Amino acid sequence: MNPKKTFPKGGVHPEENKLSSDKPIITIPIPKQVIIPLGQCLGAPAEAIVKKGDEVKVGQLIGTAKGFISANVHSSVSGKVSKVDEVMDHTGYRKPAVFIDVEGDEWLEGIDSSDNLVREITLSREEIIERVKSHGIVGMGGATFPTSVKLSIPKDKKAEFVIINAAECEPYLTCDNRLLLEKPYEFLIGVKILMKAVDAPKAMIGIETNKIDAAELLDKIIKGDEYYHGIEVQPLQTKYPQGGEKQLIKACTGREVPSGKLPIETGCVVVNVASTYAIYEAVQKNKPLISRVVTVTGKSVKNPSNFLVRIGTSSTVLIEAVGGLPENTTNIINGGPMMGKSVSVNDFPVIKGTSGILLMTDNEAQPRKVGNCLRCGKCIHVCPMGLEPFLLCRLSKNNMFEETEAERIMDCIECGSCEFTCPANIPLLDYIRYGKSKTGQLIRSRNQK
Repeated sequence: MNPKKTFPKGGVHPEENKLSSDKPIITIPIPKQVIIPLGQCLGAPAEAIVKKGDEVKVGQLIGTAKGFISANVHSSVSGKVSKVDEVMDHTGYRKPAVFIDVEGDEWLEGIDSSDNLVREITLSREEIIERVKSHGIVGMGGATFPTSVKLSIPKDKKAEFVIINAAECEPYLTCDNRLLLEKPYEFLIGVKILMKAVDAPKAMIGIETNKIDAAELLDKIIKGDEYYHGIEVQPLQTKYPQGGEKQLIKACTGREVPSGKLPIETGCVVVNVASTYAIYEAVQKNKPLISRVVTVTGKSVKNPSNFLVRIGTSSTVLIEAVGGLPENTTNIINGGPMMGKSVSVNDFPVIKGTSGILLMTDNEAQPRKVGNCLRCGKCIHVCPMGLEPFLLCRLSKNNMFEETEAERIMDCIECGSCEFTCPANIPLLDYIRYGKSKTGQLIRSRNQK
């Protein structure tokens, strides 16, 4: 393997807490009912094409994408639609969803639900991208950006590298690591599919060295079979936010994404591990994105685990499977502790972007007393984007959005390193997220004139 690399600016080293790293993936039984939200991507929600009383099968299209940045939604179960209504999702807002009462497990004809490995890639570049689009594949690391859009390279650009984000730098989360260990061949064929889709001659799998077992396994498979020519494993220093798209590109290639630009400006296309596996299933098995691996964990959880779960399954089913809600649990986080968001309800449906459910007790999640800024500069030192978080916080707090734009607030990747290291416990990220939202509105309003 290559020597390990990292990004040059900032970063922090939170406690890893990979409590479920040695726990094999367990398949959760199909629940009696699923609630499948129609908005499962960063963009417009899908539009329901089913109604109360309709019979559906596993893999059947139930919601069609509306607009360029949108994604199809499919049924993860077979049964009868009980209603199309709204549900409180992990954001705390009511969103349109399809409620399905489960009856058996009948799959749509043409989907290969077996474990047979399919190596030969028969679809063309255009057919691969269309399959990824039609089967509802999105970024499964949490961002949920439609993957087909990412693979549609502008004619004036050239993809030189496919970079697989296997860093999994968020504390606690282990779902990607377990996929690499348990489905390495399917994953690597997924990488080959991506290389073909964007016509890239090389692929790098960026993986932190705290997952050396997965790195060594992949490296051994790649070097032992000419089929995987062009793919290499790139070990990365264990540092947060190593999995940030721009940080990953810088670490793997030495190239830097210009401010306000996309990764393709550097000749790179970045895709998450779970999305790569989902692409293998879509292209080789004709299987839409109807299930995913979710890490359910926490220091007080009896049995931190990794579960393969159908989309739309209630979070309470997974929490019960790890031994129930620990006593004095005060914070349920959708995702990891650094970039994940606290949920306002205990019962929410698993969606395509649910990488983890983290349960924290009052001792761990206890709010810290907020003090005044000490002008220590620690937030500047750890910012991987070279920003001044204390300044962005102050400007956002005072609604000075022209100034936040000038200070590059839109470059913030919301990693939370600044807030993590702040000795005054200032909620820097909350203020910056607010400032980003308002600054984005300002920019869009100006561009529409």
